[in-house]
Amino acid sequence: MSQVVLDAAGRRRSPATMPGFHAGRPPRNKGQRYPADPPTIAEIVTVMAAAGESVHGRRLRPLVVVLWRAGLRIHEALALTESDLDARRGALLVRRGKGGRRREVGMDDWAWDELEPWLELRRRMPVGPLFCVITGPTRGRAWSSAAVRAQLRRVAERSGVRRRFAPHQLRHAHAVEMAREGVPLIVIQRQLGHSNLGITSIYLQGIDNAEIIDTVHARRPPMIPVELAARSVARR
Repeated sequence: MSQVVLDAAGRRRSPATMPGFHAGRPPRNKGQRYPADPPTIAEIVTVMAAAGESVHGRRLRPLVVVLWRAGLRIHEALALTESDLDARRGALLVRRGKGGRRREVGMDDWAWDELEPWLELRRRMPVGPLFCVITGPTRGRAWSSAAVRAQLRRVAERSGVRRRFAPHQLRHAHAVEMAREGVPLIVIQRQLGHSNLGITSIYLQGIDNAEIIDTVHARRPPMIPVELAARSVARR
């Protein structure tokens, strides 16, 4: 008879959570690529409002803010601790980004204001990751990315936002918005922690065709040197 394994709360543990259960099974989304389709500012704010005022909603909103306004990857955001925040400088320290690279990123004053209510709640919990489990015996420990994605998906559906709403989409939105604001591409690259500009350019595919057409259509006419203009008039 197989041995029954219990979790920290004394409940029977699912075999799917045991080491090796998924060995040799490819993930359902393996090889699937999603287009760069970042949500709009209005959609992001709508989802944040739909998160509500429960303690779980008050944890989700600042996470959305960090993903959106600092452009972090989900694992980078979930690895943050309170000591990684420098509100005075407006900086967040990513200790271990993709490829093990360490970097500092910036975040605007509005985002810091949105983060502060959660920081007050977090100080009442056991020391650990900034975005942590709120209830139960694992209170204060790391919040899983799977749980984040599930909650984001539910809240987005409840808010009426009819597009894929995932953590990485918020990172795309950060890149696109900075490009629209005229931030140099090299700064966007450093903020996102990309190893080369080619990867950063992929993120900017979220700029829609209408914006590209309007920008190019609004270009100034070419400046013709005076001497060439005079020759053109003389030939007529």
